[in-house]
Amino acid sequence: MNEYFNLIPFVIISSGILISIFIEMYSKKSVRIIAWFSILIFLASALHSLYYVNNEQLYFNNMLQVGGNVNIFIFIFNFSAALVVLMSMDYAEKYGNNIGEFYIILQSSVLGMMFMAGAKDLFVIFLGLEIMSVSFYALAGLNRARLKANEAALKYFLLGAFSTGFIVYGIALIFGSTNTTSIPLIVSKFSELTHNFLFITGILLFLIGFSFKMAAFPFHMWVPDVYEGSSTTVASFFSTAGKTAAFSAVIITLGAVFMYGNVNVFEPYLSILAVASMLYGSIVAIAQNNIKRMLAYSSIAHAGYLLIGLSSGNFEGIAGIIFYLSAYTFMNLGAFGVVALIEGKDETNLTFDSYTGLAKRQPLLAAMLAICMFSLAGIPPFAGFFGKYYIFIAAIKADLTWLAIIGVLSSVISVYFYLRVIVLMYFKESETELIIEKGNYGLLSVVISVLLVILVGIMPGSLIDVITSFLK
Repeated sequence: MNEYFNLIPFVIISSGILISIFIEMYSKKSVRIIAWFSILIFLASALHSLYYVNNEQLYFNNMLQVGGNVNIFIFIFNFSAALVVLMSMDYAEKYGNNIGEFYIILQSSVLGMMFMAGAKDLFVIFLGLEIMSVSFYALAGLNRARLKANEAALKYFLLGAFSTGFIVYGIALIFGSTNTTSIPLIVSKFSELTHNFLFITGILLFLIGFSFKMAAFPFHMWVPDVYEGSSTTVASFFSTAGKTAAFSAVIITLGAVFMYGNVNVFEPYLSILAVASMLYGSIVAIAQNNIKRMLAYSSIAHAGYLLIGLSSGNFEGIAGIIFYLSAYTFMNLGAFGVVALIEGKDETNLTFDSYTGLAKRQPLLAAMLAICMFSLAGIPPFAGFFGKYYIFIAAIKADLTWLAIIGVLSSVISVYFYLRVIVLMYFKESETELIIEKGNYGLLSVVISVLLVILVGIMPGSLIDVITSFLK
């Protein structure tokens, strides 16, 4: 029985989905009960995965791994989902759309992410991806009364299904050229397979499909409209846990390849994608007047920074990506959390003008948003700075100094639109009155996110040491 102990997070979330469905069916106060029950199971799963992070084990004919960095990903998925539930309780009440289905679909998406992060077989990645993606399509359009939400769900579904086609075709070509879908077996033969045109084409199609999920240029076209049309709390989940899940799947397939000293034949593709994503995201974000769209383009730029780690193709790159994803999750959740608190009914207070003079009216919210913006810009001593630092160091060690320099230039460009928000909050006077409905649960979620951003920034070495210990 002890050998299955590490699978408890999967059991908790799977059982939680079934129990939540029964609560929804038979309880008159199901919404509030399911919300708190969701937080309970997410926290239980997150804490279990963190406590048993050293217990690495394979299950189901070596198709699923638990322990090590997989548990770090499981922690990120579950803890971020718990914070999103906290945010959503007040936010959904504001819009009169607090329904139990939201929390059940959120649980389902987390289960899919956990399968993606622990996969040791291409079909398990695909299974997790489909569970997550279908849940995301539903979450994007759950607020059916908003036309923008319906548009977001349809765009996400159509482009998501299109990208899944690339992944399926890629898996088919990989299987056709290797006669296996087992990732460890593919890795063991990788040096021979690099001469096989079908195999390389399959991996490239696989990467293109996941480039959609990562929100990397030029596969980013769905991101601004989906983030703007979805509920703000849902958009925060897409941009953090969703992006982390996509990178976890690519790290499993390509990361394993890099760790065996093979030549990184995908470096040119990944480098071009990184440069295009960073520069496009940073430059276009400057022109935005809607804060959700600005954060959407910012998400594209951050996908570019993360792709530098994949381009590096070394231990430091993989460790840097995992660290960056941990930091990015909490700083972006904090930023979206403040936006959700300030947002009024009927999608008001979403322009930059709404944040003018916020420091005098809501000093706590302004301070927390400023910390998140500083961290997203990569300004020390916050977590975002160290995330970029580890990624750039990995690039330099891989003789990709030019890529690190472009990354620094992109960061300098991004400082403009992040600091623009801070300047408006602290150095401009507001001419209109801003009415903010109190949301204690949402505020608690933002406070926790900001504290984690500060904590990771103060002690980056502790997290990076844990991550690297499982890569060697």
